[in-house]
Amino acid sequence: MADSGELARIGLYGLAVMGQNLALNVAMNGFTISVCNRSPAKVDACVERAKKEGLDDKLKGYKDLGEFVQSLSKPRAIILLVKAGKPVDATIEALTPLLEEGDMIIDGGNEWYENTERRAAAAAEKGLNYMGMGVSGGEEGARYGPSMMPGGPEEAYKVVEDILVACSAKHKSGAPCVTWIGPGGAGNYVKMVHNGIEYGDMQLIAEAYDVLKTIGGLNNDELAAVFDEWNSEGNSLQSFLIEISAQIFKKKDDRGDGYLVDKVMDKTGNKGTGKWTCKDACDMGVDSTTMVAALNARYMACMKDERVAASAILPGPEVKQVEDKKAIIEIARQALYASKICSYAQGMSLIQKKGQQNNWNLNLGKIASIWRGGCIIRAEFLDRITEAFEKNPDLPNLLVDEYMGDTVKQCLEGWRKLICLAVTNGVAVPAMAGSLAYFDSYRRARLPANLTQAQRDFFGAHTYQRTDDLANGEFVHSEWSKM
Repeated sequence: MADSGELARIGLYGLAVMGQNLALNVAMNGFTISVCNRSPAKVDACVERAKKEGLDDKLKGYKDLGEFVQSLSKPRAIILLVKAGKPVDATIEALTPLLEEGDMIIDGGNEWYENTERRAAAAAEKGLNYMGMGVSGGEEGARYGPSMMPGGPEEAYKVVEDILVACSAKHKSGAPCVTWIGPGGAGNYVKMVHNGIEYGDMQLIAEAYDVLKTIGGLNNDELAAVFDEWNSEGNSLQSFLIEISAQIFKKKDDRGDGYLVDKVMDKTGNKGTGKWTCKDACDMGVDSTTMVAALNARYMACMKDERVAASAILPGPEVKQVEDKKAIIEIARQALYASKICSYAQGMSLIQKKGQQNNWNLNLGKIASIWRGGCIIRAEFLDRITEAFEKNPDLPNLLVDEYMGDTVKQCLEGWRKLICLAVTNGVAVPAMAGSLAYFDSYRRARLPANLTQAQRDFFGAHTYQRTDDLANGEFVHSEWSKM
């Protein structure tokens, strides 16, 4: 145990990489912090890192939970960074008897928002505050400035606001990438949808890469140059994911010849938040075509052995590489940007409708603004989304914003060309095609759902509404088999 000295301003329990990095971030920004972990070795490791970085006067380590709690100034605030689910419940159970009325627990992990609301209700009965806070940015973000999405009691957020603001990433305007999201599980929910959008972003980029490599014939050096250009200052595609993709294409294999990206197995992992997003979108009745396509693409990628076997049996067209690389790069850019707009439109629509359902009173402009730095989906494009919702907080869909709508119109021809080219050559682009289907469905006043509803009424008497009786909106049933 470190010497006691003055009481620490905040505590952090859970010292895996993210926890250690966030603790050092807090100390780096001048706040005193106590840290604790179930494993004493991790406490020692964190304290040692603090010493090496000259932060040991701000960070103290504790191996006893009671001493850890007593080292904090009141009202106590403790950030948890432990694995979601039962480990969080177990940690809360151990901490609660040691806390006093007005103290606060902040869960900084990826957690299902209803679990947060359940825990908050239980904590409130004991006079404690409980917040769920999404943290995005990976290891580097946690250390030098993540995007943070805290939800729960606003008065509890105010207690730690100065710490979170100081530790958060900063947009180029200087604005902090943290804000109080809303009550209950709003913070966890917004982080969950952020991760769903992230799934969509990554899959769309992968599809652009596949088309450029397979049909465009671009090698890794050429791909790196394209992605560097897309990530250049002022480019609409400038983003963290485009930036790291360019770096990935440049990396030589340190164990053999060639480039490392070509040695990476085409099997994709996932931790579940993308699935949560898609599932809740289904429960909410919100179209999330792009995110669902991205999730399914990960599942398909994991069927590696089946795909290898099928590749020897199932026919496909002979790929005809294009000669005009400049042209395919441009239509890939258009398709990627337009598809990205649709993906974000779906995510923001889901957040908006969930907020309305739960009376969270969410500010979509602020939510978009805190994603502009620190987080995995940070991008130049988020400035446009922020502006769209600041201009119209009740905007029903990003596609009907003037800038977004005009941008998609400019990309439409190239978007359609790229998907046709991919389909003709047998290259799957499920997220791009899904985004285009979303756009084409959203822009049409009438869809073939009239036939679907008629079929439902035919076999199940599910009733339907008539187009010539909109004023009443009455549901009626017809005897379809009686001619």
